[in-house]
Amino acid sequence: MSELIPKHGGYRKLKSFQVAQLAFDVTVRFVELYIDRFSRTKDQMVQAARSGVQNIAEGSQASATSKKMEIKLTQVARASLEELRLDYEDFLRQRGLPALEPQHPALLRFKALRTSTLAEVQAWVADERRRGLREARLGETRTDRDTRTDTETRTDTETRPSRGEHGRTGTK
Repeated sequence: MSELIPKHGGYRKLKSFQVAQLAFDVTVRFVELYIDRFSRTKDQMVQAARSGVQNIAEGSQASATSKKMEIKLTQVARASLEELRLDYEDFLRQRGLPALEPQHPALLRFKALRTSTLAEVQAWVADERRRGLREARLGETRTDRDTRTDTETRTDTETRPSRGEHGRTGTK
């Protein structure tokens, strides 16, 4: 016998929800660092990211009673995330910065990591900064000819020396 109200609301398991939530977390951190705190752009970017997350969740919840509403809310989420993408593109364009090409080695390394938390994204950023500094010291440039795609990225806690009970490095 079919259920009167089908199962619904499993949005936390949806990859779209997880990626949208990560985009929200990254956006909040990004605007704190790079967008004037009084700028309307800051509010718009955070709101677009939040709307993407919330509408995926609401659409999933609504699926029990209305597939039409689920589709509508999913489309609103997609539109919100597209608005956010355009805001990031505007940020780059207004500062004369290039967007990474889809096959750029740094972007390929990021995709290979399949990050799921803000801490993992931050670790990747730190790793890319170290890579850039190392290449600058060696006189290399970061171009599309960089074919290295190693993906080993460590979090701060993995790279720090252990501290003993008295707080001194290397003591136990």
